[in-house]
Amino acid sequence: MLAMTAVVAVPCRMCQETTDLKVNFQGFVNWKSGELIQEALPELSCDERELLISGTCSTCFDELFPSEDE
Repeated sequence: MLAMTAVVAVPCRMCQETTDLKVNFQGFVNWKSGELIQEALPELSCDERELLISGTCSTCFDELFPSEDE
């Protein structure tokens, strides 16, 4: 059985740039229902999961929270 996918358009709350994420539909539903995102959508990168959780793209996230090396 093929997994159904959906495209979720997620705007960054900082820069307003929209990113289209292709997600497993059932995993997305499971996450919205309370399952941990890393378990519900393991195919997404950490940056993609953060965008869904906080609404912040990786570029803006790095500007908000620079690494200690910078």
